[in-house]
Amino acid sequence: MAGFRSFLKSGHAPTLYASFLYFAFSCCIWVLNGAMAPFISETFNLSPAQKGLMLSIPIIAGALMRFPLGLLSQYIGRKNATLVEMGLIAVAMLFGFFFVNSFNDLLAMGVLLGIAGASFGVALSLGSGSFPPKHKGLAMGLVGAGNVGTAVSVLIAPPLAQAFGWVAVYGFAAAAISIPMLVMIVFAKEPPDLDKHASFKEHIACLFEKDGWAFSLIYAVTFGGFIGLATFLPTYYYDQFSVSKVQAGQLTMLAAFMGAALRIFGGWISDRWGGVNTLSVVLVTVAVTLALCGLAGNSLVATTLLVMLCFAALGAGNGALFQLVPLRWPLATAVAGSMIGEIGALGGGLVPNAMGLSKQYAGSYLWGFLVFAGLSLVMLAMLRVMQIRWTRTWAEKGGRARSA
Repeated sequence: MAGFRSFLKSGHAPTLYASFLYFAFSCCIWVLNGAMAPFISETFNLSPAQKGLMLSIPIIAGALMRFPLGLLSQYIGRKNATLVEMGLIAVAMLFGFFFVNSFNDLLAMGVLLGIAGASFGVALSLGSGSFPPKHKGLAMGLVGAGNVGTAVSVLIAPPLAQAFGWVAVYGFAAAAISIPMLVMIVFAKEPPDLDKHASFKEHIACLFEKDGWAFSLIYAVTFGGFIGLATFLPTYYYDQFSVSKVQAGQLTMLAAFMGAALRIFGGWISDRWGGVNTLSVVLVTVAVTLALCGLAGNSLVATTLLVMLCFAALGAGNGALFQLVPLRWPLATAVAGSMIGEIGALGGGLVPNAMGLSKQYAGSYLWGFLVFAGLSLVMLAMLRVMQIRWTRTWAEKGGRARSA
């Protein structure tokens, strides 16, 4: 406990808390269509492929919006960028409340939900910006634990949709975003780190480096897998096991909460054990659990336990990877994080589509699970090759921070 208090004193704790809340609300809103998918699918009588498309659009849109928001934050400040984004989220939710009446409207709403998904890189950079390098892994893990918003969404949205109708949930979200906005205005301050002083050339340098793409592809499995599966699971539970719409959300919440909670652990253990070592264990665990999930389609209990373990690994992997980012790009963490998050989240957009296509054309979800299990093993092989150079240049053995 004393060590945690020392950690908080090493940076600006109110900004850390405000960033967590901002990211949590953003994640909650980002996956709203996934949380309400059983209700939406029933309204529009969607095919498996249509469900996959509907669920993938918010993820892809959020991914594509991350990098522009990261660039904007360099010119108007990270705190101001969060306020602009949250204002746009409120407007987007009002569009959903008043204008979503058809499947095409729903797809347009998916694009607008992507505004909430753009928050990631700026949230992590804002929350960790005042903390020293040796604590950035934990700071980013704490902010990144705002992924718990996905668990809140799948827990709260289905009962609200059942009581008031799923369109009304957009209206509740429009009002709720005012909470993190007020907290951000009152408590957060722009960090004094070097992010905002880097040149434009330094900001975009990671786009032209092998390391940037390596990080992005690994993140496509860890975070892409997390957000893609969290969005898809309510549909999977409802269709595969015939549970109620509310129960589907509750089961998804168990997994999403594990992923969010273990993100903090991933950042913490990576500061001590190394991000490379942590990611190696994570990718093996993800591959095994996803393959077993595909084979356990007749057992609700086995599937739930395997999914929880998979999400725990994915969460730890997200924290581990972003322990490495500020070590590799100390002067451009916000933009590097946004770029990595953008490409990584695009991986999440593939998950619902792959699952829907697998179900529609192969008759089961097995091949969707196996594809992403295979991708995890490919990323593991790439990581083990790349880490040889990393530990000779900018990181200690295993991916720990180098001593000053």
